[in-house]
Amino acid sequence: MTNTHLTISTSNDLLRVAASHILYISSDGNYCNFFQTGGEMRLVTFQLGQVERMIADQLPELSRNFVRIGKSLIINRNYVYYIHVPKQQLILVDSQQNRYTLSASKDALKALKDLIETHML
Repeated sequence: MTNTHLTISTSNDLLRVAASHILYISSDGNYCNFFQTGGEMRLVTFQLGQVERMIADQLPELSRNFVRIGKSLIINRNYVYYIHVPKQQLILVDSQQNRYTLSASKDALKALKDLIETHML
């Protein structure tokens, strides 16, 4: 059976979130903020690289939906709505039509744009 939830557990708490509800994850020093559909946000005490490995380990069949953008972002490419490379702008839209505007480097956005274009077929 395919695992569809990411589980992050610490000595004090446990976060279990459906992969399809994760819009993006942003780095905040030694912490990460999970931004979910509907506007929910949760802070976890893991670095972005650790979360990236958890996604690969726990969600092997879904991990390709999650793309590391530069040093501080992992995005769910299923929610990518708009990429504007020169303005360094990325807009994600969730199923309730909420918009999330993010900034990333031109190189990171160009790579994301190329990845999405390559996998359109």
